Amino acid sequence: MVRDPATRIVVCCGAGGVGKTTTAAALGLWAAEQGRRVVVLTIDPARRLAQSLGLTELDNTPRPVSGVDTSMGGSLDAMMLDMKRTFDEVVEQHATPEKAAQILANPFYQAVSSSFAGTQEYMAMEKLGQLRAQADRDGRWDLVIVDTPPSRSALDFLDAPKRLGSFLDGRFIRLISTPAKASGRAGLKVFSMGVGMVTSTMSKLLGGQLLQDVQTFVAALDTMFGGFRERADQTYALLKRPETAFVVVAAPERDALREASFFAGRLDEEGMPLAGLVVNRIQRVAAEISAPQARAAVDQLATVEPRSASAEVTEDLLRLHADLAETAERQERLVRRFTAGHPGIPVVEVPASGGDIHDLDGLRTMGSALTAR
Repeated sequence: MVRDPATRIVVCCGAGGVGKTTTAAALGLWAAEQGRRVVVLTIDPARRLAQSLGLTELDNTPRPVSGVDTSMGGSLDAMMLDMKRTFDEVVEQHATPEKAAQILANPFYQAVSSSFAGTQEYMAMEKLGQLRAQADRDGRWDLVIVDTPPSRSALDFLDAPKRLGSFLDGRFIRLISTPAKASGRAGLKVFSMGVGMVTSTMSKLLGGQLLQDVQTFVAALDTMFGGFRERADQTYALLKRPETAFVVVAAPERDALREASFFAGRLDEEGMPLAGLVVNRIQRVAAEISAPQARAAVDQLATVEPRSASAEVTEDLLRLHADLAETAERQERLVRRFTAGHPGIPVVEVPASGGDIHDLDGLRTMGSALTAR
């Protein structure tokens, strides 16, 4: 999939804490060293991984990653999403300078652009659209890999952009904006007594200053309303194209795989292309000894007299092996259950590493596991 030049966008998605960021970075590095010109959009990577990618501070601009083997003609750029800066760029791009300055200085806008539910997911999609447009313009990249935000639910990634667009373009915002659009007694006559009563009630609930900030924000943003929903629709259309591939990432745990199952079903309903499932941190055991065999050996050693230090160490190792073997067996059962429920979805298992992946060598090892046949 990643080597195929027809693949232009890869979206790594899943619930929080399953390794989406590392998966996206590993795929990006592998693709770059296979000759692709790649940009990876990461969301809040671990500090040491960010350092290995040359991202020592939050930066909304793609920058080259050093240490990449470019002998096959590929390249790797990486960036971290600055949610507020991306929102500011949207305002600056789609409003006049005067309107943009008014919006950026508004307290309600500052709250929405920094912490409103769904803003991060929406801005990730905005940035994806910007990167894809730049790739079309100058050919700097032929592959965009997106690490989706660490949402509680994987479905937030698909739902939040439309939810935020609907909020900014919805009846509630239109209703509370009415006083800001009215001027003088003549203007106020346009609105019914019912609207005035609703506005008065909201003022008591929200506070007069907050309501005024919202009204001023909406009045300034009025010319941009259609753009939010339009771009959300454009992004959805982009995600449905054959050039896009979704990679669902999960941990080998019941809840994470259930979340992956829901997400796979949603992608199918939306007609979005699912390339496969990555199950991260799968436990492997090298010795061909089952957990019951290991525990039986411990019991047998316990009867040997006299006791020796080496026997105690052997018992400890056998107990550890039994625990790991039981974990591996449980994880394999969970993966088989997912595969049985989704027989058409390819599954790649990535073995658990001895520690955090925080450098390019670690990403290369993971990339090899992701692309092994």
